Amino acid sequence: MTQFILKRLMSGVVVLFGLSVFTFMLIHFIPGDPVRIMLGQRATVEQIEALREELGLNKPLVSQYVSYASGLIQGDLGNSLKTGRPVSTEIAERFSATAKMAVASLGVAVIVGVGLGVIAARFKDTFIDGMIMMFSTLGMALPGFWLGLLVILVFSVHLGWFPIAGGTGLLDIVLPALTLGTLMATALSRLTRAGMVEILSNDYIRTARAKGMGERIVLLRHAFRNVMIPIVAVIGLEFAGLLGGAVIVEQVFNWPGIGTLAIQAISSRDFPMIQGTTLFIGAIYVVVVIVIDVLYALLDPRINFSAKREGA
Repeated sequence: MTQFILKRLMSGVVVLFGLSVFTFMLIHFIPGDPVRIMLGQRATVEQIEALREELGLNKPLVSQYVSYASGLIQGDLGNSLKTGRPVSTEIAERFSATAKMAVASLGVAVIVGVGLGVIAARFKDTFIDGMIMMFSTLGMALPGFWLGLLVILVFSVHLGWFPIAGGTGLLDIVLPALTLGTLMATALSRLTRAGMVEILSNDYIRTARAKGMGERIVLLRHAFRNVMIPIVAVIGLEFAGLLGGAVIVEQVFNWPGIGTLAIQAISSRDFPMIQGTTLFIGAIYVVVVIVIDVLYALLDPRINFSAKREGA
């Protein structure tokens, strides 16, 4: 297990290195000069060149990347071109808001999505199953920004139950979590239903029922436990995406998270901030994938990591 985790960490470092190179090269080909954006259109040529030299943007791209990479090795993501503050500090400040929304959204998704999936499998090919599948299909087709605007219109404008946007308190998190959680729940419900329907058709399930076990025990102890591995994988990747910042929903609710920070960095051509947020999101995915692999072994002892290493 330890060797497997170390191997995945090393591969994650390689992935992040490739991501840093790709992001660095890509953003330098984006139209627009960050120096002109910072100084405004009335800035003189001398002011522009002086600031470009101060920021090191007049150096060749290779030299700029070497300086950036050397800072990464020391844990320095650089300073924001817009605010002058360390990129790591700004990401850390925004991460708490994103983490709150991610945890709340995941809670809604797991409770609603997995619960509906189990119910749909239990009542397969009935009216209940059809309604749940219609809900999941409709939810997967809805754009996130549209659903966000809809819940604002209903619960904030008409009913006045929750604030519209802009805060990070307990009430402020309800609508963003409801929006993201509902979108995630649609996919989880279909996945759970498909896995449960397949498991419930196995012989050992029929044997458990023949022995007189209650339906709840059959569903939760025997069937659901065996369908948890693919569900855990999807939940983990969805959670990583939420921690990376649900960009559209954060924009709709003016949520001060990583997604909003990334959009602001792109619009202002803040190169260090774009690189920092991209690497941060990539690192989250690397860690989550490793955690998912470890959870596989805990959920299914039949998984042999030594065999995986030999086949890798």
